[in-house]
Amino acid sequence: MTATTRRFAYASLPLLLGLALGALWGGGGHPATAALPPAIDGQALPSLAPMLERVTPAVVNIASKTHVAVRNPYFDDPIFRRFFGVPNMPRERVQQSLGSGVVVDAAKGYILTNNHVVDGADDISVTLSDGRTLKAKVLGTDPDTDLAVLQIPAEKLTALPIADSSALRMGDFVVAVGDPFGIGQSASTGIVSGLGRSGLRGAGYQNFIQTDASINPGNSGGPLVNLRGELVGINSMIYTPSGGSVGIGFAIPSNLASDVMRQLVTTGQVKRGVLGVEAQDLTPELARVLALDGMHGAVVTRVRANSPAETAGLRAGDVIVSLNGKNVGSAQDLHNIEGLTAPGAAVAVGVQRDGKLITISTALKPTELVVLAGDALDPRLAGVTFSELADDVRRQGVSGVSVSRIARNSPAYAAGLRNGDVIVALNRRDLSGPSDFSRLLASRPRQLMLTLLRGDEAYYLLLQ
Repeated sequence: MTATTRRFAYASLPLLLGLALGALWGGGGHPATAALPPAIDGQALPSLAPMLERVTPAVVNIASKTHVAVRNPYFDDPIFRRFFGVPNMPRERVQQSLGSGVVVDAAKGYILTNNHVVDGADDISVTLSDGRTLKAKVLGTDPDTDLAVLQIPAEKLTALPIADSSALRMGDFVVAVGDPFGIGQSASTGIVSGLGRSGLRGAGYQNFIQTDASINPGNSGGPLVNLRGELVGINSMIYTPSGGSVGIGFAIPSNLASDVMRQLVTTGQVKRGVLGVEAQDLTPELARVLALDGMHGAVVTRVRANSPAETAGLRAGDVIVSLNGKNVGSAQDLHNIEGLTAPGAAVAVGVQRDGKLITISTALKPTELVVLAGDALDPRLAGVTFSELADDVRRQGVSGVSVSRIARNSPAYAAGLRNGDVIVALNRRDLSGPSDFSRLLASRPRQLMLTLLRGDEAYYLLLQ
């Protein structure tokens, strides 16, 4: 029986059966144990139990511990530290978080989850449905799509098959599985209530599945499955005006998750295509100045040298209104479509120029970030790899270099430097990028005082 006929079969059952199914699963927890008959007029009640019995062994609980610096304005001052003999290492507290994940490769022990579940974690434990708890290794993370790939020992694991999320339609039934609030594995049903959602605050590249299946704290990183028990999405976030679920949740499509996982497993990083322009929203005021009243799009403010945009002839002042047939209503739209298009892909750019709509063809160039090895820069930075900041970080007005890798046995790690830290200044001199960082270190300064951004916090770190 095909998926379509199976849906029609469920829809053709009496309304009473639908209400019974809703009563069983509407709470987002385990099936209720009310005394319902196994059949009505000889017809068995529909149940998701057989499907969930296949799915839940692949769903895992993830517990992570992160050492977070505790900021103090006095202890952050290097002069205060030296005068009073305060150790250089930032004071820390242990932050614990719970989330979910799903095994997608039983032979290799690969687990998909959200980046925010394991971001910056020093210790990650994965608990399987059979009660086993295993230490996990992070194979790679992608904050821009909020995805991470973990690996655990591949012993007696069950994996979920991955479905083609592009085949989803609004109205398809889905089930969100995870460990909300740490109370144990639970399931909640709903439908796909929207597709291709973007423009959500606080997220990077966005192409979310919207669902009314309850996604509660702790469900993050767990699977969204279809009625065949196939993975169609990774639960990521909810829309909430009050902190609780209001029936609007978002999941990362399985096709996007699969592509990100493939790159992370292969190279440890995700490369995206770039057009090579900087842009801003076409506001009503700007539209009047450019005689573009009623238009929407992204105004090109700068074309980068040696970029696909420069080669194709894009200019500052052009208004990009579409990319590969998708409407561009803002600079965020352009950034989103650009980042979700494969590197090297041919694209058609719809441009409003001098009152005329033209189409410019080009191909996106893979992102190439400058990478610096700490060993070559200064012995005190041995074991650390630094990289150029990504476009989305620079767009927030931040400049400097980021810590992309750090060895736990390195001097910098012992001093408190962590993966993901952004260094914005060296010895109180602001950094514009990797070239500044290399130039200042070339003078072999006696001490290294790094000004760091970690999340929303900033502090000094002194390396002697």
